[in-house]
Amino acid sequence: MKATETKLKGCFILEPKKFGDSRGYFFESFNEQTFNEVTKTQTRFVQDNQSYSTKGVLRGLHAQAGEYAQAKLVRVLSGKVLDVAVDARKGSATFGQHVAVELSAENNLQLFVPRGFLHGFVVLSDTATFFYKCDNFYHKDAEQGVRFDDDTLGIDWILPHGSLLVSDKDGVLPTFAEVFGGK
Repeated sequence: MKATETKLKGCFILEPKKFGDSRGYFFESFNEQTFNEVTKTQTRFVQDNQSYSTKGVLRGLHAQAGEYAQAKLVRVLSGKVLDVAVDARKGSATFGQHVAVELSAENNLQLFVPRGFLHGFVVLSDTATFFYKCDNFYHKDAEQGVRFDDDTLGIDWILPHGSLLVSDKDGVLPTFAEVFGGK
């Protein structure tokens, strides 16, 4: 597995080694020992989640706060998404900055989103099945989020805003500055 650290410290794009022939292909999507070696972490995942969405569905930007913060290892099982991680770690040199990576069933790329980051994605294909591992259990009372269209974050979601399908809950989230203070 190849790991490339993004401009956001601790946030990695992972590319598994893929072996194929006329019968199809094989790749190891996760190996705890290899993952921890290439990311230089000691991450242990405790929960797997999966979602299915149609084109234009935007989920995020979400995080778990405090003792319930979560690191995530995300990938796409079918379709294509634009996956976004925003550094919300106060004191970080990249506080308020983001990375955006196209993840698809074809490229098999994964994104490791460390604790202290907001996370979201938008579906670019007709449908997509999104899968992610978390290193901490979900707690409803620890949910937090910011507006996907917060101008101070400068995220280009690729699709026109008018075509995005956002939940009622995500549509009324506060701005980054309201939750975390100014950049």
